[in-house]
Amino acid sequence: MRVSHALRQLFLIAVLSSIVVSQTGCQTVSDAASSAYRSAYYATVGTFGVHKRDILKKKVTQARDEQKETGEEFKDALTKLREIYSYDGGELGKQYKELNSKYESAAETAATVKDRIESVETVANDLFKEWESELEEIKTMSLKVKSKKLLVDTRGRYQTMVSSLKKAETSMGPVLQKFKEHVTFLKHNLNAAAIASLKGEALNIQGEIGKLIDDMNASIKSADDFIKTL
Repeated sequence: MRVSHALRQLFLIAVLSSIVVSQTGCQTVSDAASSAYRSAYYATVGTFGVHKRDILKKKVTQARDEQKETGEEFKDALTKLREIYSYDGGELGKQYKELNSKYESAAETAATVKDRIESVETVANDLFKEWESELEEIKTMSLKVKSKKLLVDTRGRYQTMVSSLKKAETSMGPVLQKFKEHVTFLKHNLNAAAIASLKGEALNIQGEIGKLIDDMNASIKSADDFIKTL
């Protein structure tokens, strides 16, 4: 009986977890329903000793890892751009296909970063609301003051971290747009003269990708620092 009950709970965790992850991007689920789903999820995983702090740590870790993967995609794209704009008589058609593939991979991973950050924000908001409400249950003033200070400090570190994540994520859109424009141009102008004419623009997009990678590395470090404090 205990095993059967545990299995049912694990199944419920899996179902509710998928709802919590996707609910921030779902327009058909009301806020009230989303909140109810999350409450049920938190209650269920809580019976296994998993609490909002643990879930937040996991979500931040996932967002950080997604940033790392996306950063690697942009690095690969930057390398391929440099190869094309350093044209030495190789087969441009093949290089274009490789560049387009790099762009598509970067765009795909970048799209998931936003979802990861939204998931982090949802769990963090739930955690801080719970923390604030439970402060009222602490009657010993010295403990209450310490807990409130910890809440303020944790929220401050969280805001620094999530702002860094969102800064990098926001920078991806404009860079991807310019990257796409270069890919589209090259699609119709695969010759040495056309590539030579873009040398100035090439340096600009390479610089922007480099700056984006720096922002992403900073956000990854910020996430690592926050994770260590949880």
